[in-house]
Amino acid sequence: MYAFVYNPNVLDRDGPIPIYKQVADLIREQIERGDLRAGDPVPSEAKLERDYEIARTTARRVARELREQGMAYTIQGEGTFVGQPGAPRAPRKVPMYQKIAEEIAERIQRGEIAPNRAIPGEKVMMREYGVAKVTARQAVAHLREEGWVFTVPYRGTYVASPDKWPGGKGS
Repeated sequence: MYAFVYNPNVLDRDGPIPIYKQVADLIREQIERGDLRAGDPVPSEAKLERDYEIARTTARRVARELREQGMAYTIQGEGTFVGQPGAPRAPRKVPMYQKIAEEIAERIQRGEIAPNRAIPGEKVMMREYGVAKVTARQAVAHLREEGWVFTVPYRGTYVASPDKWPGGKGS
């Protein structure tokens, strides 16, 4: 998605400037260079965590810092975007939760995850896809709505029997 590669080594972890301010400055530079334009999403908290080797709370402070500088705005449940509130956003092809759900459904169809076996949990999805917990939950809810999986409270989410799959596949 982004044409540049992050390098966590560019951060001065022992200096006087807080890490969140340093990361916010790096993103501000990307905005000023035009690498990120108005309406583009700012890298997610999970992506910032991974790319800069920072804690989730530090990643949250990065978004807050960008908002306070007037460089970005946040829409609850959707993310943080470059520009002022109300600025048009770049169109998203397929929501990330749908992409995750489609990939898991494909794994189920290929037999990689058998009926009555658990699908990857929220933490695994968050790590593998670089998404927030709410996005992982949306992916699971989408799979459940389509009939691919069922959830057992306090146990996990499991692959449904093939006759429950969309279109009754496998029946």
